[in-house]
Amino acid sequence: MCYCIGRAASSVKEFYMLPVGDKLMQFDNIAVNTIVANRSGEVSSCDLPFSSDLYQFNSDYLRLTKQVADSCTDHDLSCESMVIGTSALAQYEIDGAVGMYSGIFNNPFLIWGKYRRSWFKTTLTISFQFHHTQMDGAHAARFLNNLQFEINNLRA
Repeated sequence: MCYCIGRAASSVKEFYMLPVGDKLMQFDNIAVNTIVANRSGEVSSCDLPFSSDLYQFNSDYLRLTKQVADSCTDHDLSCESMVIGTSALAQYEIDGAVGMYSGIFNNPFLIWGKYRRSWFKTTLTISFQFHHTQMDGAHAARFLNNLQFEINNLRA
């Protein structure tokens, strides 16, 4: 999912910008954040540099999440990349999350729970929040369409 999020966001130029105070900062790179269960039984944050090469992204994912899990130390790329936040609550059914912004974190954020199977399809509800200084609803809709395309494309 993190790879698909990076692929979907990489073609939307607004994902390279981040509102910071009264400025809009532009980055050359994006990263996707994931939460890692660490060896002390807690969670740590791990920013993954996005690469359009699936094998490179997977290699970075495996190396960095293991490093974070073992060291119990966050891996932070927020100074060099616009980081897209994520949270997978795969053991829970969710319909959405709201009000994630605290004034400190303005990054786009995706959260999802467990997928649901019905007779003819499997669905995964995703909640997506973004700062309107960074993008508007049309950009967000394009990203979500891109995300669905990337998920479908992985199965091909």
